[in-house]
Amino acid sequence: MVRKLIDSYCQLLSWLMAGSLAVMVVLVFGNVVLRYAFNSGIAVSDELSRWLFVWLTFLGAIVALKERAHLGTDMLVVRLPVLGQKICLGLGYLLMLFICWLVFKGTLDQVKINWDSNSAAMEVSMALFYGCGLVFAISGAAILLNDFWRLLTGQMPDSELVGVRESEDLPHACSTPTR
Repeated sequence: MVRKLIDSYCQLLSWLMAGSLAVMVVLVFGNVVLRYAFNSGIAVSDELSRWLFVWLTFLGAIVALKERAHLGTDMLVVRLPVLGQKICLGLGYLLMLFICWLVFKGTLDQVKINWDSNSAAMEVSMALFYGCGLVFAISGAAILLNDFWRLLTGQMPDSELVGVRESEDLPHACSTPTR
């Protein structure tokens, strides 16, 4: 149930990221055309594109966390027995949860500080800009807590204990079968 909810949430985030990217392309390209062809432009184009890019980055980090797509190394962990892998993964989850707490706390402070500050072009509260950190910290913590719970209750298969896959392990679309 929780996994399906997280999967649906990440699918929604993927659609939001695709939409944000499309809006960014239209804004920037449209602004360039307007500047060169008509000597005018969209005043909020640069600022909105910058905001969308920051939000896109944080939303992408949430999806990457769920997919376990962040960079990592498994040089030591892959050589450990299953219990050692579980201990290392558990410690990793605790450290990542601590980092989510730090991001949440720091971002919340920034949101409070900038609540009454407006952006230059859009004249929108800067708290909205910094809010992406809150969304990331809360979402990331929820994903990590779910995975940590799965680890503690034995619901996580041994194949998920080492989350890093080498590029040789990934399927290649252009590879040819060997004979």
